[in-house]
Amino acid sequence: MVRKICHIGTSYGVLIPKEILEKLHLTAGAQVEVKLDEKASKIIIEPAISKSQYKAVDIAFASQVNDFIECYKPALKALSKK
Repeated sequence: MVRKICHIGTSYGVLIPKEILEKLHLTAGAQVEVKLDEKASKIIIEPAISKSQYKAVDIAFASQVNDFIECYKPALKALSKK
């Protein structure tokens, strides 16, 4: 999958498709580790949490929370401004 590097403030970024984030059970705000493999000329982005922590997350609950946030996003944003 080809993606463009975007200019974001004084940094640069790459947009990650929603489908990939969903498969990794990541959402906006999740921490990732960015590594450079100089030998292979690759940038590696992976979840910052260990695999043991990752498996401890209740995927069904996390999905319900994400659905709730998406459903009530306008109301939650309005409440956050009060």
